[in-house]
Amino acid sequence: MMRVPGGAGARQAPRQPQRTRVAPAPQQPPPRGRAPQAPPSQPRGPRKKRLSFGKVLLALFLVLVLALGAVWFYLDSSINRIDALPDYEGRPAAAEGTNWLLVGSDSREGLDEDQRAKLSAGDAGGQRTDTIMLVHIPDNDTPPTVLSLPRDSRVEIPGHGVNKINAAFAFGGAPLLAQTVEQATGLRIDHYAEIGFGGFANVVDAIGGVEMDIPKEMRDTKTGIVIPAGTQTLDGAQALGFVRMRYSDATPRSDLDRVANQRKFIGALASEIASPATLLNPFDVFPLLGAVPDALALDTDDGLSDLVGLAWALRGIGDGGVVTTTVPVTSSSAESWDPAKSEALFEALRTDSPIPEDALME
Repeated sequence: MMRVPGGAGARQAPRQPQRTRVAPAPQQPPPRGRAPQAPPSQPRGPRKKRLSFGKVLLALFLVLVLALGAVWFYLDSSINRIDALPDYEGRPAAAEGTNWLLVGSDSREGLDEDQRAKLSAGDAGGQRTDTIMLVHIPDNDTPPTVLSLPRDSRVEIPGHGVNKINAAFAFGGAPLLAQTVEQATGLRIDHYAEIGFGGFANVVDAIGGVEMDIPKEMRDTKTGIVIPAGTQTLDGAQALGFVRMRYSDATPRSDLDRVANQRKFIGALASEIASPATLLNPFDVFPLLGAVPDALALDTDDGLSDLVGLAWALRGIGDGGVVTTTVPVTSSSAESWDPAKSEALFEALRTDSPIPEDALME
């Protein structure tokens, strides 16, 4: 009997168990706002600190402040000092405002032969004052005043009788000159500054000269100095000749024209020093800083801050912001002051009041 495949009784192959695939678990997205974490990395060494721009700027600023402080201290301690304003019996009381006495000495001390020849200083001995100016700085909004006292003015000099005012400097130096000015004007002097021939020329040369407009040729018949007409830059020797000249066709009023020229030059010099072209130019600033200590002499109680205050008050002298005048005199010789007009002028300064028009003169 034949067996049919797959028939009854046929042996069937065992069934293989079915494998079910398990789907991988879905990955959960990271919570919102959080970045997926990176696998841990190897630890790094200590981070180097970097200086910020602000810290570098602060350090540079501190260095600049210290440098300026050192320069300020050097200048203040290097300026010559004179006990020019001692107290004495009968000294005028302090009034309104602040008064400076500015003196240009004609002393040749410290000048060698070549320097005297260059500056046309001559060989005169002793010392007198070519320039005497009283600067009044008010406490109110009245303009400052630069007042020239002609050197030939005849006044009472304590202990020496009546004489030309500049003789006081020859008799007793700065203290006697200051006392003479106080007694003649009734104004108390609060600060004193003095500059000599060589110092004046050095300051002018240090800033590269001062530009001036000379309306007419100036030819001094006594010294031989010639300054041509026109706009030009005066060096130290020329500037000294300009502020001293009185024997010239361009100065027919002699000393009165000379003091007017002195005020003009002071205005031009102040404008030159205060200009950005000078202050921002190291080739001008450093020579100027080097020239100032040897050029100037101040009262023992005065400092560099007082000098800066004076310069600030005079900054408007070139554009009419400062009143410039001469003590009213009775003649072109400038020997005698007009009693009524000069007293009206001094009273205005004592009280910080406007100066009467008839008390002003060129």
